[in-house]
Amino acid sequence: MRKAYIVTVALFALAFSLASASDPDPLQDFCVALKDYSDSKSAVFVNGNFCKDPKLVKAEDFFFEGLNIAGNTDNKVGSNVTTVNVDTLPGLNTLGISLARIDFAPYGENPPHTHPRGTEILVVVEGTLFVGFVTSDPENRLFTKTLNKGDVFVFPVGLIHFQLNVGKTNAISISGLSSQNAGLITIANAVFGSNPPINPNVLTKAFQLDKNVVEELQKEFGGDNY
Repeated sequence: MRKAYIVTVALFALAFSLASASDPDPLQDFCVALKDYSDSKSAVFVNGNFCKDPKLVKAEDFFFEGLNIAGNTDNKVGSNVTTVNVDTLPGLNTLGISLARIDFAPYGENPPHTHPRGTEILVVVEGTLFVGFVTSDPENRLFTKTLNKGDVFVFPVGLIHFQLNVGKTNAISISGLSSQNAGLITIANAVFGSNPPINPNVLTKAFQLDKNVVEELQKEFGGDNY
């Protein structure tokens, strides 16, 4: 009986070791995301998107134009992000990469935010940026750096980070992300502008703020309908 038990355990261990050795990478050349789901009857659903029939794929599915055009920074934070992800470039689906151009007005900011599904690497194309990120609890260490044209900085996946134009002229940066859809959580928008709004009593205690201040912030960020 003992011998049979040992053999059974060994077989299970072998089976699991073989299963874990599977190829994690796509086993096809591409899986172009299908924007029109009405054509999904003959498509395969992979990683959040239906995939276009490979026979119908065109060069345009791998093409994006306009990243040379400056984004409109006439807003409260003075920045604009032009994202090239699976939603705007279907050919990125399953490839695990995306791109973004960030334009900054003088002293404009890309506010504290996180990308829950991707690491970001940023290069400054024009201007001077003050950038940084904060590590997770309990240390909450802040790493910052002033970047000039040609400098590169990386923001680890999921960590809160920011970029601020500290110059008197416009600034431009280009970011690469390790996901075709890295996601975006802007901290202030998520906390004070959630839909429906978070109960002010929760935020008052969490941020140790007067309730009137919390309610004003919710009005500012659009979460004032509690």
